[in-house]
Amino acid sequence: MTTTQEIERLLNDYRAWLKDKTTLREVDGSWVEITTPYLDQHNDALQIYARSDNGGYVLTDDSYIVRDLEASGCNLDSQKRKDLLRVTLNGFGVQMKDDALETHATAENFPARKHNLIQAMLAVNDLFYLASPFVQSFFIEDVIAWLDTNDIRYTPRVKFTGTSGFDHLFDFVIPKSPKRQQPERIIQAINRPTRDSAETFIYAWSDTRNVRPTDSAAYAVLNDTGENKISAGVIDAFRNYQIKPVLFSKRQDFVQELAA
Repeated sequence: MTTTQEIERLLNDYRAWLKDKTTLREVDGSWVEITTPYLDQHNDALQIYARSDNGGYVLTDDSYIVRDLEASGCNLDSQKRKDLLRVTLNGFGVQMKDDALETHATAENFPARKHNLIQAMLAVNDLFYLASPFVQSFFIEDVIAWLDTNDIRYTPRVKFTGTSGFDHLFDFVIPKSPKRQQPERIIQAINRPTRDSAETFIYAWSDTRNVRPTDSAAYAVLNDTGENKISAGVIDAFRNYQIKPVLFSKRQDFVQELAA
């Protein structure tokens, strides 16, 4: 059985890794470029930029995520995609300014706001990955349709604050069902199941689970359709942290325990 001490050690290791792999560089005199260990769809390190602003700080991705998606063939002009982008960003407290993802911070909340901007970049990148103009629906919409079709009740886009003080946004939460003795279930839809996306959800769940009911359960719904090939290492990583991996091709196997 996983212990609190074990999870705390793993969280400390994660924070140390994040600190060691983050580098800073001054740009154009007033900006500082922050290179993170998180990777985009091209396996390049994500970068954000920070500068002082009216006693606080402005943090931005300098339009990288949106322009990269557009360059990759993902058109964000439709109203449906604009709405989905807006809802996703709002969940992290991040705004769009022209094409840039942007947030503002104080000295006190700078770490949390930086965390939220990076998580928003990763979420948007994953949400629209492979979404060409010819794709009729996004993966998360397919997951919603599956939940609705099977009468699985849920609350969408729920934010919890972890033991680190950082906020984490989860796609769905299914409330506890005392009558059927089912615990609270947290579900994340992962369109592009890679090591990085797995580690992001694992950290969010590990940081959050101690502030949730002790019997809460986590599920990762993984898009294994089309050309998405999921490595055994990703599946094992989820299981090692008591997260149930749900291959979308085998989603019907989990209806009973989620609908209860």
